[in-house]
Amino acid sequence: MLKTGVFFETLRLGTIGIRVPVIQAALSGYSDAPMRKIARRFGCGFALCEVMLDQFVVAVSKRKSRLYFAESDEHPIGAQLMGSEPVQFVRAAQRLADEGFDLIDLNFACPVKKVLGRHRGGYLMSDPKLALDIVAAVRQNLPNAIPLTLKLRKGFDDSPENRTRFFAILDGAINLGICGVTVHGRTVRQRYEGESDWNFIREVKQHLIAKNRPDISVIGSGDLLTAEICVQRLIASGVNGLALARGVIGNPWLFQEVSAVLNGQPKPEPPNLAEQREVLTEHFHLSAKLYGERRAATTMRAFGVKYCLLHPFAEQVRQDFVKVKTADDWNDVLEKWY
Repeated sequence: MLKTGVFFETLRLGTIGIRVPVIQAALSGYSDAPMRKIARRFGCGFALCEVMLDQFVVAVSKRKSRLYFAESDEHPIGAQLMGSEPVQFVRAAQRLADEGFDLIDLNFACPVKKVLGRHRGGYLMSDPKLALDIVAAVRQNLPNAIPLTLKLRKGFDDSPENRTRFFAILDGAINLGICGVTVHGRTVRQRYEGESDWNFIREVKQHLIAKNRPDISVIGSGDLLTAEICVQRLIASGVNGLALARGVIGNPWLFQEVSAVLNGQPKPEPPNLAEQREVLTEHFHLSAKLYGERRAATTMRAFGVKYCLLHPFAEQVRQDFVKVKTADDWNDVLEKWY
């Protein structure tokens, strides 16, 4: 039985303190303002917006949906950047700081083939010099009050050379002024195959303790799909926090469940159909308000097929969600199944 309620501390990322050490990861195509607002409703204290290409941030003339966040209730909020050129990274980071984001996270982890081909994302795990040039340039030009963090994978692959590169990037970035790192326990070559290596994530934390850098927060990532797994990983690895990704797409209740278990409370019962319908309705409303009903209908299809995994007739509900094209279609699915 898990012993909980006394062992965990506030997750600190520079000037930002997060009471429950569980954050929402940056999720391409998902972690927009509506998803983040729903996550906060269930206890998420910090979220990253969708990863943004530096060139997009520099070029966009006004605050588009990817840059949008609610000033009243989304602080603290982080922005994740991806690119390949230090100068462009700097310009984008400065723009995001001006827009009011509280933290900048640099993505050196994305394993998508076309991203790697353009020397972005996970490619930087194979090029410590370029990676550290980017970190140095951004940190030097970002206001001191705005924390800078990294998203890394275990390495570009499992070779000893790439293990060495991982720690060269990590140690170099710490010397340049980052305050935290999120480590996903798969290599870039693995993409999303196999299991996340939490032994390696634990090793990263131990590495920083050995270097007398307990001030650098380590956030673990990968295969965090249930409250029980989340708490077990947090305890066993000794990391400062967890980044929830796939596990909270269509299941924001996971934040509430993890928080309860960490506080030594009984895990809440799974949401009944009425509770699910309430959240599905609210999520669509928020999406329509941001994008308009037409775009919201197509955007929400991807969420619907995840939400329905909690439904007792998940496959039948999924088949109806994938056909949604209008707000009326969405409401029809709710009327039929919820």
